[in-house]
Amino acid sequence: MSADNMKPVRKLMRRGVAMIALALLVAGCAAQPPVPSDKFYRLQAVFAAEPSSSPKFPGNFEIERFTADGLTAGRPIVYMEASDPNQLQEYHYHFWTQPPTVMLRDELVTYLRHAKIAGSVVIPEMRLEPQYVMTGRIRKLEQVIGQPNRTRMEIEIALRQPSTGKLLFLKSYEHEATQNSPGVAAAVDSLNEALNIIYSDLLADLRAL
Repeated sequence: MSADNMKPVRKLMRRGVAMIALALLVAGCAAQPPVPSDKFYRLQAVFAAEPSSSPKFPGNFEIERFTADGLTAGRPIVYMEASDPNQLQEYHYHFWTQPPTVMLRDELVTYLRHAKIAGSVVIPEMRLEPQYVMTGRIRKLEQVIGQPNRTRMEIEIALRQPSTGKLLFLKSYEHEATQNSPGVAAAVDSLNEALNIIYSDLLADLRAL
């Protein structure tokens, strides 16, 4: 067969090889598992007690944005292996709806408003002169993977009077609970329980001042 007659054959062979390569590529892509979708969670404190008949703290009771270190301040949900307690890690597809420093502050604002603990419970963005200022620091907000899985929450709360600079209250609240089932959603449920217990204890301490 002459060289001219071989040209159509070579062309068909190249086309066939290209089609086989394309088919293998498509098959490879189809075999890849789908990328997991992001999931978002929030913590909510539900006030279920009787509100105060009169405010314990008359005037403006300001709650500043909470603080936290490192991973705890970020939106990815944090976990650790029980066998390696010195290493914290982040989930890739599980996030809080807001940074915990904002989310927990806002939940406390709503909680104390429902409790009617003060004349007005406000945040700094309202630019009102406060008679009391509360600050919070999130020390722990994490899932512990082990046998069984559990969660940890620790929040330090301080209350001061800005007019005098006097520290009226300082206490750390900590709660650890076992998850009812494995998984991130169950960890969030457990942390929600912890938040409600901590805020209920805080309210009782404020009323006792």
